[in-house]
Amino acid sequence: MIETLLDRYGDGTVLAAAGALVGLVFGAGAQHSRFCLRAATVEVAQGLLGPRLAIWLIAFNAGVLCVQSLVVAGWFDPSASRQLAATGSLSGAIIGGLMFGCGMILARGCASRLLVLSATGNLRALITGLVLTIVAQMSLRGALSPLRETLAGIWTVEGGAGRDLLVLLHLTPAIAAIFAGLALIISLWLGQRHRLRTSHMVAALCVGGAIGLGWALTYAVAQNSFGVVPLSSVTFTGPSADTLMGLVNSRALPLSFGIGLVPGVFAGAALMALATGEARIERFGVDTPMERYLIGAVLMGFGSMLAGGCAVGAGMSGGSVFALTAWVAVTCMWAGAMITQRAIGSAGSSAPVTPPVA
Repeated sequence: MIETLLDRYGDGTVLAAAGALVGLVFGAGAQHSRFCLRAATVEVAQGLLGPRLAIWLIAFNAGVLCVQSLVVAGWFDPSASRQLAATGSLSGAIIGGLMFGCGMILARGCASRLLVLSATGNLRALITGLVLTIVAQMSLRGALSPLRETLAGIWTVEGGAGRDLLVLLHLTPAIAAIFAGLALIISLWLGQRHRLRTSHMVAALCVGGAIGLGWALTYAVAQNSFGVVPLSSVTFTGPSADTLMGLVNSRALPLSFGIGLVPGVFAGAALMALATGEARIERFGVDTPMERYLIGAVLMGFGSMLAGGCAVGAGMSGGSVFALTAWVAVTCMWAGAMITQRAIGSAGSSAPVTPPVA
């Protein structure tokens, strides 16, 4: 079937359609479940193992289980993915991860959450996301790229076995899938303990499933295409920057998985918000100072490009294929977010701050 679609419509169109499909699933699931790494880190920083943590763990473990099950079944080979095959940066993962974690606390949402909230009418998230995207583009190809390259070059790791955690730990994909399955069961139990609605937990499972679907679809296209098709799954800073720059600089966007992904996520989140009556306009106010959001956006834009991806691109898509730098990056995102949350908490009110949305 993939061969027929590629012959009829071409690689770009099929990849964009695949990205849009994955985006719809992710966007709808993320909006309904309130999936948000920032909210999970806030709970843990306050010493709580709460519902937002349960949602993140369900999505993360579902993503790992899906991807490693695909590998076991022979439907996906991650070895050619950029996260494993290309040279990685441990210094970038550490510094960028810490910056991103700090930034998402200040901006009250990571890159994916800002895009999802923008689709529901949150103007704070829309403005913050645009600034994040511009800074990400500056870090990738613009004025900030020399600094990024310098920091990334401090500590690098060769692609291949040296960047594959499963190889380094002498584990097989089957064992990884079993561990992920057990972790998912515990995550679902934690969700039930906090009386999460079944629909919210199912939506979190869809978020994780979208990670596996993205890898599977791009792999299927790569296997049947005569051209070189990069393997990819859900990630936001790079595709968002490409989409924005394409709209600004050219009359026609070159079609790719990422070009379909971003509007797909936006549409999925918007449709879910409209269906559940949660769409509403939200603006900056006294309690939501713009300068704090913009500082967070700058930190996330540069940090994500330095770390090799955002909380979803590195943390979930990269984590699901057990890329060493991805696991280091998401660990540092957690650390940076918790340190920042505790610093803000100690400097401000002593009352708990647990809002899961921006």
